[in-house]
Amino acid sequence: MTPTLRTERLLLEPYVPEDEEDFVTLFQDGRVSQWMGDGPATEADDRALFGRIFTKVYAQDLFDVWAVRRNGRFAGHAEIKPTDVAEGYEIIYALTPDMWGSGLGRELAGAIVAYGFDTLGLTEVYATVAAPNSASLAVLDRIGFEHVRDMAEDDGSTTRVLRRRAAARDLQRKERR
Repeated sequence: MTPTLRTERLLLEPYVPEDEEDFVTLFQDGRVSQWMGDGPATEADDRALFGRIFTKVYAQDLFDVWAVRRNGRFAGHAEIKPTDVAEGYEIIYALTPDMWGSGLGRELAGAIVAYGFDTLGLTEVYATVAAPNSASLAVLDRIGFEHVRDMAEDDGSTTRVLRRRAAARDLQRKERR
């Protein structure tokens, strides 16, 4: 079961059905969706994706997915899940554009990585980022991700594969528990 996580300014908690409109609005915003998955999807596809969070992801306990809130307001989306890109787990996150530039991306990504190390017991975590997404690349660089390789996509674009390994302090903290 996806746990609730707290950071200094954010609350990550499992989605509830009432989050559907906020989820769809986030994923329908072209400024956000251009960097997510295969890019913008139809509203119907985003509503179906939201439904699968409950009928598949939560119901089968496949991986952790959170609604991100700040001051009680929906602020974004976060996940950590197994990835085909590398033998490991990948973090995925998106914030509403009104939250951009405030350091919340670094806070959110850092919280998901810490959860991966501390709770899931991972020794490394991956992220995939479209090469032109300089803002996300900078966020991940600031929290210790390193470039592993580039992947050429079918549409001619490039996706960067990044990895963060658990530092000795992360592993020691886990051993003390």
